[in-house]
Amino acid sequence: MLARVWSGSIIGIDAVKVGVEVDVSGGLPGIVVVGLPDTAVQESRERVKAALKNAGFAFPIRKIVINLAPADLRKEGPSFDLPISVGILAASEQLNPQLLGDHLFLGEVSLDGSLRPVAGVLPIAAAAKQMGITGLVVPADNATEAAVVNGITVYGFEHLSDVADFLNQPNRYSPVEIDSVGQLQVTQSTAPDLKDVKGQAHGRRALEIAAAGGHNLIFVGPPGSGKTMLARRLPGILPPLSFAEALEVTQIYSVAGLLKNRGKLICDRPFRSPHHSASGPSLVGGGSFPKPGEISLAHRGVLFLDELTEFKRNVLEFLRQPLEDGQVTISRTRQSVQFPAQFTLVASTNPCPCGYFGDPIQPCTCSPRQREQYWSKLSGPLMDRIDLQVAVNRLKPEEITRESTGEESAPVRERVQVARDRTHHRFHTEPTLHCNAQMQSHHLRRFCKLDDTSRNVLEGAIRKLGLSARGTDRILKVARTIADLSGDDDLKTQHVAEAIQYRTIDRMQ
Repeated sequence: MLARVWSGSIIGIDAVKVGVEVDVSGGLPGIVVVGLPDTAVQESRERVKAALKNAGFAFPIRKIVINLAPADLRKEGPSFDLPISVGILAASEQLNPQLLGDHLFLGEVSLDGSLRPVAGVLPIAAAAKQMGITGLVVPADNATEAAVVNGITVYGFEHLSDVADFLNQPNRYSPVEIDSVGQLQVTQSTAPDLKDVKGQAHGRRALEIAAAGGHNLIFVGPPGSGKTMLARRLPGILPPLSFAEALEVTQIYSVAGLLKNRGKLICDRPFRSPHHSASGPSLVGGGSFPKPGEISLAHRGVLFLDELTEFKRNVLEFLRQPLEDGQVTISRTRQSVQFPAQFTLVASTNPCPCGYFGDPIQPCTCSPRQREQYWSKLSGPLMDRIDLQVAVNRLKPEEITRESTGEESAPVRERVQVARDRTHHRFHTEPTLHCNAQMQSHHLRRFCKLDDTSRNVLEGAIRKLGLSARGTDRILKVARTIADLSGDDDLKTQHVAEAIQYRTIDRMQ
């Protein structure tokens, strides 16, 4: 007998439908798995055999050939245990095969027949809906995760015998249902509040501009001036994730196996802060079978690089292309995958090795040569891609001791949301643009027109600071965001002048 069961496999953060074909025929008893299975899939032969016996089913003592189609696609992971088990039961006529063509099966099988959760269920569920699959059968711990996708019925089971009973008597079972949109509406942000930050008006203003326009940001200042404290409060003033964005972020974490609360969308914008010892592949993603890295895990959120100059220069250069394109392509001999990487880069660093260059109280002990070597880790092309470059000075004694707090995150977030709404209205004919930082040169000519006075101010800054064409474009993008925060439709001289202030430490020595 021949049975075909549908399953799925992950490529990057996308999914493809995989057909699990099981043939039970005469010959020497044994199980053969073909179709480029990895070690975990090959080992499923022993897991499935023991699970079927311990679950009370008769394991056919015949020749069993299992084909995973398409045969040229690498299959990995234990998620094929359940479809293989169902295929063997259908081919040996121990269950009704009528529903097999309409449902997709995923799950790892324990030796006692119980089902264990697997990674990557959410993107497979989203792909199954597009492929015309009407139902999904997964372990109970994955059921609410898969049910996040609307328009597909999801059934979750604890044991292999429950799956067989469902296929024989489907009317006895009800699908899992959740309110995904409602989760976003009731979720409260857990990010630290801006009110804890004392002083630093210039840094707070830069944070607000970065949030409103999606701009990259770097803080430079002596130890203890509040650089990290400011950076960690950026997620709290960003607009909440839309349903589509939350689904996209949750898919990435599902593929990476980092989804802590299965069945709940990730409602807070991601905030990733890798250590400065991180390697290049850990940032952009990699491996023999590529997995998302830190920049993809920060998609739609914030990537914070504390002590930026402590990162290796070649590691930082990995960021140049993703910062420009909003995605990263990982090419390997066996496959090439693409991960989304639209994140806001926030970095902090000291102005010199000792940390006190330019400080009015603590003298700097570094030589000019040491400062030059220190800043040489940050290449010109990388600094060009950072829109806002902010010097953060140490707090005054009266600012440290006073008990009054700064402005809370809530009103700042409201101003940011108003500015973003203006941006969305302006970009209604450009569906690929979500914030000002994503504008290209042809967008700048259309949305960032300058009058003669503003043009003269900008040209003077280009000559004095030695700005490149990319750095000039960044100034225009920041000026456009400043104008949105001010409620102005046209760029004015004060908007351009303020934007220029954030390009004054391109090469600090």
